[in-house]
This record gives sequence, structure tokens and C-alpha cells, in this order.
Amino acid sequence: MTQFEKLRLFLAGFLVCSTNLAVNAYRIGVGRADCTGPPVEIGFVSVLALEMGYAEFSQRGHGIHLRQYSRAFIFEDDLGERIVFVSADAGMMGHAVKRDVVDLLQRKYGDMYRFENVVLSGTHSHSVPSGFLMSFLYDIASLGFVPQNFNALVEGITLSIVRAHESVRDGSVYVDETVVKDANINRSPRAYENNPKEERANYVDNTDKKLVQLKLVDTSGRIIGAINWFAVHPTSMNKTNRYLSSDNVGYASLLLEQEMNPGSLPGQGEFVGALAASNLGDVSPNVMGPRCEKTGLPCDSLTSSCPDGTGACIAYGPGQDMFESTKIIAKRIYTAASKLLNSNEGRPLRGPIAYAHQFIDMSQAFVPYYNRTTHRTELVRGCSPAMGYSFAAGTTDGPGAFDFRQAMLTDTMFWNTARDFIAVPTAEDKECHAPKPILLATGRTTFSYETQPKIVPIQILLLGEFAIAAVPAEFTTMSGRRLRKAIQESSVEAGGKRVTVVIAGLSNMYTSYVATPEEYAIQRYEGASTLYGPHTLTMYLHHFRKLMEAIVGGDYVLKGPEPPFEDYKQITLSTGVLYDGHPYGTHFGAVLVEPEETYAKGDVVRASFVAGNPRNNLMHEKTYFTVEKKTDEDEWRVVATDANWETKFRWIRKSTLFAYSDVEFEWETGEDIDEGIYRIQHFGYWRSILGGIYSYNGTTRNFSIL
Repeated sequence: MTQFEKLRLFLAGFLVCSTNLAVNAYRIGVGRADCTGPPVEIGFVSVLALEMGYAEFSQRGHGIHLRQYSRAFIFEDDLGERIVFVSADAGMMGHAVKRDVVDLLQRKYGDMYRFENVVLSGTHSHSVPSGFLMSFLYDIASLGFVPQNFNALVEGITLSIVRAHESVRDGSVYVDETVVKDANINRSPRAYENNPKEERANYVDNTDKKLVQLKLVDTSGRIIGAINWFAVHPTSMNKTNRYLSSDNVGYASLLLEQEMNPGSLPGQGEFVGALAASNLGDVSPNVMGPRCEKTGLPCDSLTSSCPDGTGACIAYGPGQDMFESTKIIAKRIYTAASKLLNSNEGRPLRGPIAYAHQFIDMSQAFVPYYNRTTHRTELVRGCSPAMGYSFAAGTTDGPGAFDFRQAMLTDTMFWNTARDFIAVPTAEDKECHAPKPILLATGRTTFSYETQPKIVPIQILLLGEFAIAAVPAEFTTMSGRRLRKAIQESSVEAGGKRVTVVIAGLSNMYTSYVATPEEYAIQRYEGASTLYGPHTLTMYLHHFRKLMEAIVGGDYVLKGPEPPFEDYKQITLSTGVLYDGHPYGTHFGAVLVEPEETYAKGDVVRASFVAGNPRNNLMHEKTYFTVEKKTDEDEWRVVATDANWETKFRWIRKSTLFAYSDVEFEWETGEDIDEGIYRIQHFGYWRSILGGIYSYNGTTRNFSIL
């Protein structure tokens, strides 16, 4: 052990053992930044499709509905110890993203921010760009690594943390919780029901209905931020969507921020409010439930299949279309978070800050497991990563293809033959993963870089009596409940206090799902996507217990084996923008379709322009469009941007050979819009065939809303 590590161990021990230290207030900071990735197709690449999300190669982006934001929160105690929690509007988080964010922070602030005290969590929207995970299977839907999206995330997340760092001030932190009804359902109830009856009897619902909130208040009494954890899949926007969208939780965050920052545009204002991912693995926002696409009749509850000719089994609701459903679910979540935020009933957090982080090779782990059947403790192990047959069936939020169904416990010669062309599972793999029939032996592939991770990070941030368990996967409802209970018990058993625990899902890395061993036995989508075999959760429970015990006891935590550095091995089929052109007699920014002269409140305003490719500039902290209202002083005030719910823009390639393209913009005015004179401006960049990139803008004629 180096002298530096010994010093770190001594300080950690002093910090945690001083649990009676009177920490009644903290220093707190919040920050937000735009981290929007490419909003349009990359050549022939589907930049919206998220492998392990909808996995639709045809799902190509063509514009923006809601921008992506990174929201950062910093907490510091009296001893100067800091922790950082970030919730980003991303499908999930990648190890290389965190590595590069920490590297940039250390260049600026030295050793203040490290892997151990920084958590990056993705909200899990399925309608945001992919191609940033550096694992072959997860980047396959974008046909490989997409540097532009990776860089957008790294730069945006880093900027949000820098802004939080610069805003740090004295304050207090409060924790509160409430129940959110009618915002989620369990999409795999048959698997959930395979958990022990006595365990299920401890819970009213088969999903977590509880929303947990941390509220940050400065010494002047201003609420400057809030983190809300609620378990729901951001899949209200279904796989037919082509707009970049942060989905239901992203819109809920915007609604909360717009309430607390009155008069501000999206992404602006001092208050920062996040709706962060939790144990959402088997949780759907489509609360009307699944039914057969063509008949409207119920699907088979075990396999989520429909009779031949009746279409796919798809979950719907609560709205008439995906936009309305997104809006309804978002408002239900936002309303609950807002009530907590405006109440004075939260419990103040006190006590020092602590944290622990460790890498675990899941394919080599051995841990004890109490077998409920034999009533004996036995040693179980992790498996080489593999995906089961039911993985290909998809979920009721986004069904798969071919003849795959959920709950498949047998394999077929045809698909095994196809599988073996990629990688052949060993006899040990088959035995280890049983009863999962292996469709993809991802741990046995011989591509230039890993197909799915073997080494995973586990991490706990402790803020007084509040613990954030950062997990690199989608934990199911019961998996999350068991993990929270395990961390609480280990804290007490180690001599610490009983802590409130939240699961921060999809943090620091992505490794698919974690189902309980009982749910795994059913082999629905979540079980088939549990990478390291039936005891994946068992291993997480064991190691998180050890992590919490180390925090309470002030023990040194071994770093563990680091994930491989494979940046230079990445395959990318994305091409840059070669050049942009415009038809003869026009220019970039020229208005092709002008708005009507007058509109009534509630009408949709539309306009289109000659455009360059939006990939020439992602317009971070800016916008491709503004809606502007003329003031009494004959000046123009921006009332909406491309980040507003009410706006959408669509990019259309008119000619591949000549690189002509247009953008269409629409704005739903709403009944509460002010009467007056308006205009729309479009801002963009075009690339010359000689290589330069140049800005342009276009402005519509004025129009009136009466």
C-alpha cells in the first residue's frame, strides 16, 4: 500500500468513525448543461436507436422535440468531503464517459473529484442518441461508436459539474417522499409473482410507487435544487418515434424547473431539478397495459404473445398517442415532486459525507448464497456474460422480432446454429446460466473489443443518513427492494445507523438487467437480459453489503480490476458531413414555407427553411429555432426554443447527391398564449465542399395571434 493510500485510509476511517459529528448543514451546489447529441441521422446510421432499448435499426433521428440536459448536484460537509451526483438525459451511462469526465475535472480541480465520489446516472430515455458505450452489443444499433455523441455527453456532463462547483454555498438538505399513483405498472408480473409469497406480502404493489426527493435549500431559504428518484421506464415515446426526446422523466424535470424558474426558458434559471432513474427494470409507464395490436384483446400473460394474425403484444396509454401519454405521465410525476418541494415536512439530513467505490469482475466472482429450498448456504459464482432467447423477444414497451417469445426455456437448432457463427457457449456457460437458453454468448466473442462488460463498478454515496446506491444496470422492482434492505441491514450490523437508501439506476456503466434468482427462472425479458447468470443479484447484494460495512467501519476498499481501455479499438461506420448544398436561386436560411398571417390561440404554426445539416453544430446552450414576440418597445423577446415541449423541428434530406436539405418547424401555441405579433428564426451552420463551416440564419415574416 502506498503512503498516499494509507493517508486516504486514515482519513476515511476518521471520517466514518466520527458519525456523531454534529453536521447540521452542508455546502451545496447545482448545475445544468445541454448535452444534446446528434438530432438527425448519420449517413445510414440510426442514431436514435438504442441497443438494449428498442434496438430498431430503422429508428433514425430526424429532429428534436426535447433537448438532453445534464443536471449536477454537489454536497460538501464540515470536513470538506464532497460527493457529486449527476442525472443526465441519456439512455444510460458509459464507463468511458465517466472516465473522461473525471479526467477533465481533475485537470481543472486536482484530486477533488474522483471515481469514488462522483456518480453519473442516465435517465434511460429510449429516444436519445446511442453509440457512446464502447461495448459492441450496445453500440450495434448505431452501427458502432459515434464520437460526436460521446463528446456531447462528456462535455455537457462536465460543464454541469463545473457550474455546480462554481455555485457551491452554505445550505441544508432535506429528504422527503410521497406516493405517485397511476404512473407505472409491472410489465412482467408473472416473473414478479415467482418471488417468495412471504416476501411479496411485505409490499402493497408489484412496483415501487414511492418518489423520494432530496431538496437543497441555501441559507437565505431559497430552494436551489432537487433530486427525485422514481421507478419508471422512459418509454412513453415508443419505437415509432423519430424525434430526440428526454421522454416522461425528462419532461417532468422541465416542468419542475419551469415552475421554480418562472419566466425562464428550458435549460435556464438557477433552480435545477432532476427526475433520476431508480430500479425501473420491470416497470412500464404504459399503464393501460398490454394487448394484441389488431384485436385489442389481452396478450398471453406469461409469454406476452398474441395469436397468429393479431399483431404484436404492446402496452399502451394512458394517452391517445405517445405524445399525450408522455405528457400525462410526466405531469403525474411532476405534480408529486412539486408538492414535496413546496411542503415544509421534509426531514433535515445531518451527519458526515462518506463514499466507497469498487470494480468487480462478475464473471469470476464467488459469493455465499442461502438456498431457500435446501435451507443451506452454498457458494455460487458469476457466469461469463450471455443473453437468453427471451432477450430477442423484447418487451411489451417495444416488442422484438421473428418467432421469439418471452419466458423461453428451450433453444432451437436454427437459432443455435446462427448463434454459433458469432460465438459458441461452452458447456460450463450453459450449466452456469441454466435455465437460460443462451442466444448470444457475448463473453465468448472474439471481436476486437468486448461485446458486453465483465468488470462492473459498484458505489455508495452516503450523505448523513441517506445512501445512494449506484448500480450499473436496470434492477427489477424486487431486486431493488432486496438491495435497499441489504444496505440498511449491513449499516446497522456494522454499528452504524439505519439509513434511507435509494437505487440510482444505470449509473457509471451499463450492463443490462438484474432480476432476482426467482424472476430469472421464469426467463422473461428481464431475466434473459441478466448477464452474469441466476446469481447476478446475489453477487451485487454481497458486494454492496461489504461496501457499506467498509464505509461504516472506516475500512480501506480495494479498487479492484479496472475495465479494459479499448477506445482505440472502436469500430465506427458513421461518416462526417461531407458538404451542404442548396438549390439554385435560394440560400441557406431562405424561408420555403411562411407562417399564415394570423392564427387563433391553440393553432399550430408551421414554417420551413433551406438548411444545412444540424450535425455541423449541435447548438449546445443555444437553439436551432426561436419563437419571438414583439414587445411594446418594438424589440423581440424569445418565448420558445427547440427545447420547449410545444415545439418540434424536423430535418429532411432532399437530395443526397447535391446535399440539399430543409428543416420544418412547428409550434403549438396553446390556449394561454399571449396575443400579439410573432416571428420564427432559424439558426444553423452549413459546410462548404472546400471544408469550411459557416453560420447562417433565416427569419419568417411576422404573424399575429389573435
